[in-house]
Amino acid sequence: MSKIGVFVCHCGENIGATVDCSRVAQEASKIEGVAVSADYKYMCSDPGQTLIKDAVREKGLTGVVVAACSPRMHEPTFRKACAEAGLNPYLCEMTNLREHCSWVHDKGDATTEKAVGLVRMLVEKVKRNKPLAAIKVPIAKKALVIGGGIAGIQAALDIANAGQKVILVEKEPSIGGHMSQLSETFPTLDCSQCILTPRMVDVAQNPNITLLTYAELEKLEGFIGNFKATIRLKAKGVDHKKCTGCGLCSTKCSSRKIPSEFNEGLGLRSAIYTPFPQAVPNKPVIDRANCLYYKKGKCKVCERVCPTGAVELDREDEFITEDVGAIVVATGFSVLKPDFFPEYGYGKYKDVITGLQFERLASASGPTLGEIRRPSDGAVPKKVVFIACAGSRDPAKGIPYCSKICCMYTAKHAMLYRHKVHDGEPYVFYMDVRAGGKSYEEFVRRAIEEDGASYIRGRVARVYEKNGKLIVCGADTLLGGKPVEIEADMVVLASAGVANQGSEELAQKMHVSYDAYHFFAEAHPKLKPVETNTAGIYLCGACQAPKDIPETVGMASGAAAKVIGLFSNSELTREPLVAVVNRTAPPEFSTCVGCFMCETACPYQAIEREEIRDRAGSVIKRIAKVNPGLCQGCGTCVSFCRSKSIDIQGFSNEQMFAEVMAMSEAY
Repeated sequence: MSKIGVFVCHCGENIGATVDCSRVAQEASKIEGVAVSADYKYMCSDPGQTLIKDAVREKGLTGVVVAACSPRMHEPTFRKACAEAGLNPYLCEMTNLREHCSWVHDKGDATTEKAVGLVRMLVEKVKRNKPLAAIKVPIAKKALVIGGGIAGIQAALDIANAGQKVILVEKEPSIGGHMSQLSETFPTLDCSQCILTPRMVDVAQNPNITLLTYAELEKLEGFIGNFKATIRLKAKGVDHKKCTGCGLCSTKCSSRKIPSEFNEGLGLRSAIYTPFPQAVPNKPVIDRANCLYYKKGKCKVCERVCPTGAVELDREDEFITEDVGAIVVATGFSVLKPDFFPEYGYGKYKDVITGLQFERLASASGPTLGEIRRPSDGAVPKKVVFIACAGSRDPAKGIPYCSKICCMYTAKHAMLYRHKVHDGEPYVFYMDVRAGGKSYEEFVRRAIEEDGASYIRGRVARVYEKNGKLIVCGADTLLGGKPVEIEADMVVLASAGVANQGSEELAQKMHVSYDAYHFFAEAHPKLKPVETNTAGIYLCGACQAPKDIPETVGMASGAAAKVIGLFSNSELTREPLVAVVNRTAPPEFSTCVGCFMCETACPYQAIEREEIRDRAGSVIKRIAKVNPGLCQGCGTCVSFCRSKSIDIQGFSNEQMFAEVMAMSEAY
């Protein structure tokens, strides 16, 4: 015989102002199986919880229904109170009288009747609830960080400094990401390499971090706490254990006119190369696409001159498998190539460059050693036009979002230009100045007021060349759309930040969501900004959306904190509200017919195949089995199951039917 306790909360006036809570409690006491029914102004308060605990102990309640606010807010509170009183916490349920009743209806008898009906539904459900136990999942205390930019570096260091093991995987020959390409950073104008390089070195020297550069995630299996990652170690052509980083191979290489990716095509490198002077590891790799040995089968100069015999031209890709408990995705972003905009002349005119190329010109380690010079003839430009939103906020081009960092780095570029070319004239075409950050607005004002940058509100329609000058045609919307033409020596495009090529494929390997622009999607934009829909996989940095350095570092530390929290226990405790495949007595064993429609439908890859064998070891039947470590309790498999063999614990078909019947009987 069920003995249910019903406890109605007034929630101050949130519920009590429109619902007659005393009447709801009185009507609930008439429902079959209800042993106790009471109302209280604040049931979540200490006296309210004591009321529930005392009733459970004194009346020997077999279930509790709390009619109050959203279960998302206080269900853990009331379940904990029931557990303290000796009742299984999953025999406690909440019905939402606030959002589902009082907030959406006016005061009146009909509103109160609806509240009574909601309580009646949950009473019938609780009668059919079963005691459940939390799921315990063992944890492999090792983290995988994918991406070696500032986000990956920060996350890896935070996790490693907490005493946990980390594998940092970077697809390029060196860690550092886009931040290593920058000259200075806003709003403080710190030297980017000066603040980044020590952290790069810390990663290489930290005993808890295994650094795998020139590597990519090949395959991912498993679930939170128990992932199995297969990592491809791309053939470097150089044994880094033997290599001393002397650089002799690079200086003797026969192929020396290859555009440098690090310098955004403004400089040259050899086929065997180290990306930049501060690279970590500071040892070369061989670019097989441009190496004469791989193209024509001859040369081997690097192999002959290497004093330690570190060059291994015939080495192939290798694969390693690592057991990890959590994954941090920090793969960063790419910059939209402005040849997307033929009207700006990128690719046609050498002196139309991107913001990242301008960073390399301004950098002391760049192709011009920090001097601002035109790519076409090496002359110092006396008039430079910076075009903001080159791709961003342009629905016609397919990129309607704001890239967030462009306004700030355009102001920085104007300042750097004036600092290096004192008689130069910087012009900035902009749509709106979005300087949302600490000291950001002041930074933009400084560029305008102290460094003399001329800001013109309007979009550029066309850039063309005339008499050795770049003619920039636009309009000033603050002057009623007045046409503006500027004869510039160089044009810099603040091109949009976009998702990395291959991000969609990586998301599918990890079974995480991504948005329409192929940025990885968080589980909730406000409440779970660094988590994904796959438990145990976290996001940080610009792989989620364009972000500046402070926000990226903050997110990285947030993701690291999630991993550290996960690793703080030897086992992971999870809610048992997951799907289960029914089991019956022999010879049927289960009503599951083994069609595995559920396997194809599950968005979390939680469905496995189980073989039922006889005593001789012969397979009798193959049925579906739910991995409770992966299951998120979404119920998709339940709706797909043709034989109705799957239920969600706590939300079985029987319970749902009982709720519907209780409501139909009320009306």
